[in-house]
Amino acid sequence: MAYKITDNCIGCTICAKNCPVGAITGTLREQHAIDGGLCIECGVCGKVCPKGAVEDPSGVPCSKVTKEQWKKPIIDKDACAGCSVCVENCPKDCLEIEDPKFHGDIHTVAQLMFHKEDACIGCMICSKVCPIGAITF
Repeated sequence: MAYKITDNCIGCTICAKNCPVGAITGTLREQHAIDGGLCIECGVCGKVCPKGAVEDPSGVPCSKVTKEQWKKPIIDKDACAGCSVCVENCPKDCLEIEDPKFHGDIHTVAQLMFHKEDACIGCMICSKVCPIGAITF
């Protein structure tokens, strides 16, 4: 299931501008819609909606959340295996694998780093796809 925009939508376009995958369409001052096939259920549409016009996949209305309150990933660098699954799945390209400490360093496991904190939407996809649980929120 995907998020849904309700009749409370005023067509402000904030949700469409913030959707990382372009799943929201609509024109200014008209009700928008979410393409369920494109929606990755990140929840950013509900966090930014000023009118509470978004329902989560369970049908519960979302509340606006200020960006400062959005959850951020906590990376356990000791557990990280550097597989880059999280990097490949992050819709906002917030994560990257650090370079080795020096050229030819074969004893250092590549480490994940959170390099674009301001771009993070707190979707938690990185933690969901991490095969070893090295990312939490």
